[in-house]
This record gives sequence, structure tokens and C-alpha cells, in this order.
Amino acid sequence: MTETSHDKLLPLTPATFHILLSLAEGVKHGYAVKREVETRTQGIVRLGAGTLYEAIQRLDRQGLIAEAEPPRDASQPNSRWRFYETTKRGREVLKAELERLEADVKYARARALV
Repeated sequence: MTETSHDKLLPLTPATFHILLSLAEGVKHGYAVKREVETRTQGIVRLGAGTLYEAIQRLDRQGLIAEAEPPRDASQPNSRWRFYETTKRGREVLKAELERLEADVKYARARALV
């Protein structure tokens, strides 16, 4: 298998994975990402403010997400809110991580480990 530039980022940390997955659904501000992750995981994954915003800054520096304009349906956005969206590279990295995770699950199921 040929290594790509985004393979160096794998495996993703849980925070990175859940932030990218949340933003794949559309533009959100940080707190909306936090709420969506907690709702989707039924509270199993909780992103503290420090973890969330450090991860967002790192993802932005890596070119996986970028600041975005508030969505049109955003009701009265707080002027301090920053909105984010995934970049093309961010979607590619998320796709690669999903493929990696699927291969792990397939391996485990083939060996009757689950």
C-alpha cells in the first residue's frame, strides 16, 4: 500500500475523529460540535473545552478544517462564535480513518472476536 500524506495523521485521536465526523455534517461552531458529539455517542464521548479547542486549533493548522461563515439557518449567532467546516483534506483523512476502522472491525469479526 502506498503511503499518502494524510496517512501520517492516522490513527486519529478520538477527539479529532469525532470533531471531523461532526463537521462532515456541515458548518458548526465549537460548542455545537461538543453537543453533537455527546448526543451522537449518548454521552460516552465528552469533549472538555480545553480538549475541544486545542483540537480545533490543531486541525486548523493541519488544514483539516477551516473557519467558515455562519450557516444561513444560524439563529442570532454570538459574535464570539467561530464556525468551522471540514476541508477537502479533512474529508480525505476522515475517509481514510473510517476505512482503517472498518478493516479492524472486519478482522475482529472474521476471527469471531465479537
